[in-house]
Amino acid sequence: MTEATSPQAKTAAASASQSSSCAALNGEGIELAEELAWDDRLYEIVNGERVEKPMASYEVGIANDLGYRVEHHARTGQHGRAYVEQMFVIDAAKRLERRPDVAFVSYQRWPKKRRLPQTNAVPVVPDLAVEVVCRTNLAKAVVAKVEEYFRAGVRLVWVVYPNLNQVYVYESPTNVRVLHQTDELDGGTVLPGFRLKVAALFEDELEAEQPESS
Repeated sequence: MTEATSPQAKTAAASASQSSSCAALNGEGIELAEELAWDDRLYEIVNGERVEKPMASYEVGIANDLGYRVEHHARTGQHGRAYVEQMFVIDAAKRLERRPDVAFVSYQRWPKKRRLPQTNAVPVVPDLAVEVVCRTNLAKAVVAKVEEYFRAGVRLVWVVYPNLNQVYVYESPTNVRVLHQTDELDGGTVLPGFRLKVAALFEDELEAEQPESS
Protein backbone atom coordinates (compact mmCIF):
# COMPACT_ATOMS: atom_id res chain seq x y z
CA MET A 1 0.00 0.00 0.00
CA THR A 2 1.35 3.45 -0.95
CA GLU A 3 1.57 5.89 1.89
CA ALA A 4 -0.05 9.28 1.35
CA THR A 5 2.27 12.30 1.45
CA SER A 6 1.02 15.44 3.09
CA PRO A 7 1.19 18.80 1.27
CA GLN A 8 3.56 20.04 3.97
CA ALA A 9 5.95 17.16 3.35
CA LYS A 10 5.92 17.78 -0.41
CA THR A 11 6.70 21.46 0.13
CA ALA A 12 9.59 20.65 2.47
CA ALA A 13 11.04 18.14 0.03
CA ALA A 14 10.82 20.60 -2.84
CA SER A 15 12.52 23.29 -0.74
CA ALA A 16 15.33 20.91 0.23
CA SER A 17 15.84 19.90 -3.40
CA GLN A 18 15.93 23.54 -4.49
CA SER A 19 18.40 24.42 -1.73
CA SER A 20 20.65 21.53 -2.77
CA SER A 21 20.58 22.63 -6.41
CA CYS A 22 21.36 26.23 -5.46
CA ALA A 23 24.28 25.10 -3.32
CA ALA A 24 25.68 23.09 -6.22
CA LEU A 25 25.24 26.00 -8.60
CA ASN A 26 26.83 28.41 -6.14
CA GLY A 27 29.80 26.07 -5.79
CA GLU A 28 30.25 25.92 -9.54
CA GLY A 29 29.93 29.69 -9.69
CA ILE A 30 32.67 30.15 -7.12
CA GLU A 31 35.00 27.82 -9.03
CA LEU A 32 34.27 29.67 -12.27
CA ALA A 33 34.89 33.04 -10.63
CA GLU A 34 38.21 31.82 -9.25
CA GLU A 35 39.20 30.48 -12.70
CA LEU A 36 38.34 33.79 -14.36
CA ALA A 37 40.31 35.68 -11.69
CA TRP A 38 43.42 33.59 -12.47
CA ASP A 39 42.92 34.21 -16.19
CA ASP A 40 43.61 37.90 -15.57
CA ARG A 41 46.91 37.19 -13.82
CA LEU A 42 50.20 35.63 -14.82
CA TYR A 43 50.94 32.46 -12.91
CA GLU A 44 53.14 29.38 -12.88
CA ILE A 45 52.48 25.86 -11.63
CA VAL A 46 54.71 24.73 -8.77
CA ASN A 47 54.05 21.33 -7.18
CA GLY A 48 50.72 21.31 -8.96
CA GLU A 49 49.62 24.61 -7.40
CA ARG A 50 49.20 27.97 -9.08
CA VAL A 51 51.66 30.62 -7.97
CA GLU A 52 51.16 34.19 -9.13
CA LYS A 53 53.98 35.75 -11.12
CA PRO A 54 54.04 39.52 -10.48
CA MET A 55 55.22 41.78 -13.29
CA ALA A 56 55.41 45.58 -13.33
CA SER A 57 54.74 47.61 -16.49
CA TYR A 58 58.40 48.49 -17.06
CA GLU A 59 59.52 44.86 -16.85
CA VAL A 60 56.69 43.83 -19.18
CA GLY A 61 57.90 46.41 -21.70
CA ILE A 62 61.45 45.03 -21.60
CA ALA A 63 60.17 41.47 -22.07
CA ASN A 64 58.00 42.49 -25.02
CA ASP A 65 60.84 44.38 -26.69
CA LEU A 66 63.37 41.59 -26.22
CA GLY A 67 60.82 38.98 -27.29
CA TYR A 68 60.18 40.89 -30.52
CA ARG A 69 63.92 41.12 -31.28
CA VAL A 70 64.52 37.43 -30.60
CA GLU A 71 61.47 36.41 -32.64
CA HIS A 72 62.54 38.54 -35.61
CA HIS A 73 66.03 37.05 -35.61
CA ALA A 74 64.81 33.50 -35.06
CA ARG A 75 62.22 33.67 -37.84
CA THR A 76 64.54 35.42 -40.30
CA GLY A 77 67.32 32.90 -39.74
CA GLN A 78 64.95 29.90 -39.66
CA HIS A 79 66.21 28.99 -36.18
CA GLY A 80 62.92 28.56 -34.37
CA ARG A 81 60.26 30.57 -32.54
CA ALA A 82 60.26 33.04 -29.66
CA TYR A 83 57.53 33.35 -27.05
CA VAL A 84 56.62 35.98 -24.47
CA GLU A 85 55.01 34.82 -21.21
CA GLN A 86 54.25 31.35 -22.59
CA MET A 87 54.10 28.53 -20.04
CA PHE A 88 56.18 25.38 -20.57
CA VAL A 89 56.20 21.98 -18.89
CA ILE A 90 59.58 22.00 -17.15
CA ASP A 91 59.16 18.83 -15.07
CA ALA A 92 55.97 16.82 -15.56
CA ALA A 93 56.78 14.41 -12.72
CA LYS A 94 57.08 17.29 -10.25
CA ARG A 95 54.11 19.10 -11.80
CA LEU A 96 56.33 22.08 -12.53
CA GLU A 97 55.36 24.53 -15.27
CA ARG A 98 57.31 27.75 -15.70
CA ARG A 99 56.53 30.91 -17.65
CA PRO A 100 59.78 32.57 -18.81
CA ASP A 101 59.32 36.23 -19.68
CA VAL A 102 60.88 35.37 -23.04
CA ALA A 103 61.70 31.95 -24.44
CA PHE A 104 63.24 30.62 -27.62
CA VAL A 105 62.43 27.14 -28.90
CA SER A 106 64.47 25.81 -31.80
CA TYR A 107 62.92 23.89 -34.66
CA GLN A 108 65.00 20.94 -33.50
CA ARG A 109 62.98 20.81 -30.31
CA TRP A 110 59.62 21.76 -31.81
CA PRO A 111 59.39 21.30 -35.61
CA LYS A 112 58.36 24.32 -37.65
CA LYS A 113 55.14 22.85 -39.02
CA ARG A 114 54.05 21.13 -35.83
CA ARG A 115 51.07 22.84 -34.23
CA LEU A 116 51.13 23.93 -30.62
CA PRO A 117 48.65 22.03 -28.44
CA GLN A 118 45.56 23.78 -27.13
CA THR A 119 46.81 23.64 -23.56
CA ASN A 120 48.05 26.24 -21.09
CA ALA A 121 51.57 24.79 -21.06
CA VAL A 122 53.58 23.62 -24.07
CA PRO A 123 55.17 20.19 -23.48
CA VAL A 124 58.68 21.20 -24.52
CA VAL A 125 61.69 22.68 -22.72
CA PRO A 126 62.95 25.93 -24.32
CA ASP A 127 66.51 26.26 -25.58
CA LEU A 128 66.68 29.79 -24.12
CA ALA A 129 64.81 31.15 -21.11
CA VAL A 130 64.82 34.81 -20.10
CA GLU A 131 63.74 36.19 -16.74
CA VAL A 132 63.23 39.93 -16.27
CA VAL A 133 63.63 40.53 -12.55
CA CYS A 134 61.21 42.89 -10.83
CA ARG A 135 61.71 44.49 -7.43
CA THR A 136 59.60 41.88 -5.61
CA ASN A 137 61.67 38.91 -6.83
CA LEU A 138 63.88 37.31 -4.18
CA ALA A 139 67.48 36.57 -5.20
CA LYS A 140 67.34 32.97 -3.99
CA ALA A 141 64.13 32.38 -5.96
CA VAL A 142 65.79 33.65 -9.15
CA VAL A 143 68.82 31.39 -8.62
CA ALA A 144 66.57 28.41 -7.87
CA LYS A 145 64.64 29.00 -11.09
CA VAL A 146 67.87 29.16 -13.11
CA GLU A 147 68.89 25.80 -11.66
CA GLU A 148 65.47 24.34 -12.51
CA TYR A 149 65.84 25.44 -16.09
CA PHE A 150 69.21 23.77 -16.55
CA ARG A 151 68.10 20.55 -14.85
CA ALA A 152 65.22 20.41 -17.33
CA GLY A 153 67.49 20.89 -20.35
CA VAL A 154 67.48 24.63 -21.06
CA ARG A 155 70.75 25.49 -22.78
CA LEU A 156 71.04 29.20 -22.04
CA VAL A 157 69.46 31.55 -19.47
CA TRP A 158 69.46 35.34 -19.49
CA VAL A 159 68.48 37.12 -16.27
CA VAL A 160 67.77 40.80 -16.85
CA TYR A 161 68.08 43.24 -13.93
CA PRO A 162 66.41 46.52 -14.97
CA ASN A 163 67.27 48.26 -11.69
CA LEU A 164 70.98 47.59 -12.34
CA ASN A 165 70.93 47.87 -16.14
CA GLN A 166 72.67 44.51 -16.26
CA VAL A 167 72.13 41.10 -17.82
CA TYR A 168 73.44 37.89 -16.24
CA VAL A 169 74.22 35.29 -18.91
CA TYR A 170 74.13 31.71 -17.62
CA GLU A 171 75.60 28.94 -19.75
CA SER A 172 75.26 26.64 -16.75
CA PRO A 173 74.27 27.20 -13.11
CA THR A 174 77.93 27.92 -12.28
CA ASN A 175 79.10 29.57 -15.51
CA VAL A 176 77.78 33.12 -15.52
CA ARG A 177 78.87 36.40 -17.13
CA VAL A 178 77.64 39.82 -16.07
CA LEU A 179 76.99 42.23 -18.94
CA HIS A 180 76.83 45.98 -18.47
CA GLN A 181 75.41 48.77 -20.61
CA THR A 182 78.43 48.96 -22.90
CA ASP A 183 78.50 45.20 -23.47
CA GLU A 184 76.76 43.19 -26.17
CA LEU A 185 74.32 40.36 -25.57
CA ASP A 186 74.67 37.47 -28.01
CA GLY A 187 72.89 34.20 -28.59
CA GLY A 188 76.02 32.05 -28.76
CA THR A 189 75.46 28.61 -30.24
CA VAL A 190 71.84 28.57 -29.04
CA LEU A 191 70.71 31.50 -31.19
CA PRO A 192 73.53 32.02 -33.73
CA GLY A 193 74.05 35.53 -35.00
CA PHE A 194 71.83 37.27 -32.46
CA ARG A 195 73.48 40.40 -31.06
CA LEU A 196 72.06 43.27 -29.05
CA LYS A 197 73.63 46.12 -27.12
CA VAL A 198 72.67 45.77 -23.47
CA ALA A 199 71.94 49.50 -23.34
CA ALA A 200 69.21 49.00 -25.96
CA LEU A 201 67.16 47.04 -23.43
CA PHE A 202 67.07 50.00 -21.07
CA GLU A 203 66.87 52.87 -23.57
CA ASP A 204 63.74 54.43 -22.08
CA GLU A 205 65.16 54.55 -18.57
CA LEU A 206 68.60 55.73 -19.70
CA GLU A 207 67.04 58.55 -21.71
CA ALA A 208 64.95 59.56 -18.70
CA GLU A 209 68.12 59.76 -16.61
CA GLN A 210 69.82 62.18 -19.04
CA PRO A 211 69.85 65.78 -17.73
CA GLU A 212 67.86 68.25 -19.78
CA SER A 213 69.96 70.61 -21.83
CA SER A 214 69.55 74.25 -20.92
